[in-house]
Amino acid sequence: MKRMIIGISAATAVVLMTGAPAQAQVQTAPADPVKALKSQFVPGKGVRFTDLTTMIEDGEGKPYLRRTGSFQFGRRGIVASDISSKDAGPVDDRLNPPVPARTIRIGTTSYAQGGTYRDKMPRGKSWYKDPDGMTGGVDGWFSQLVNVAEPATLTSLLKGAKKSRTTYSGTTTFGRLAKVSPWFRATLPLRSSDKTVVTFKLTVDKNHLPQRLTTSFPVTGIFDSAGWEGKTISVETRFTGWGGRVSIKAPPANKVTTKLEDRDGV
Repeated sequence: MKRMIIGISAATAVVLMTGAPAQAQVQTAPADPVKALKSQFVPGKGVRFTDLTTMIEDGEGKPYLRRTGSFQFGRRGIVASDISSKDAGPVDDRLNPPVPARTIRIGTTSYAQGGTYRDKMPRGKSWYKDPDGMTGGVDGWFSQLVNVAEPATLTSLLKGAKKSRTTYSGTTTFGRLAKVSPWFRATLPLRSSDKTVVTFKLTVDKNHLPQRLTTSFPVTGIFDSAGWEGKTISVETRFTGWGGRVSIKAPPANKVTTKLEDRDGV
């Protein structure tokens, strides 16, 4: 009996010893955020997000623009978006503070409301339709230009990024983003320099999906003007509800126009 017990104990020890490396290998296997992202591409599902843009000058940051939005996915990625924006800062002496706006984008067609279009709508209309429109109107220039819900964009960022636990950090440029990101091209179709450097930090959740993204870049990358010298845009985006149901539809046809008017002073 004593020999049997010793034999069983030895066999158990062998099993535990041979099983340990396999278990450790599973625990230390590198996560792939790009594969995790692609697994979310289910029709009718999506993700929600919030943005906060801060304008930094002389080391002092002031909240500038706040946005809430959602992406709807298809089998290959984003098929629609719905983004609302508003001024995030206190009333001050800014000449052109952001005006509340909303942009619905289905495919490459944008429907914009408010913002710079507010005083240009024909009577009875409230949405401007652009077949190849921007993602977030003119104020989108001051928003999150980096879309980590695009596999090609996420792949580009992670290549060469420094990893610390669940956080990736590094830099990219307007030029690189323009090559890989349809979202960037539609958000910032005009810019002063593709050499503009964008610094980023991306944190992923336990499922390796984007949870928090912060980016920053000089405003002169957009506007080549002395008035923007020394100013930096910093944007923080937080993602929630990955895999939740998202349904984005075009506005009512009778509220949509493809022509704008100059109604200033009317």
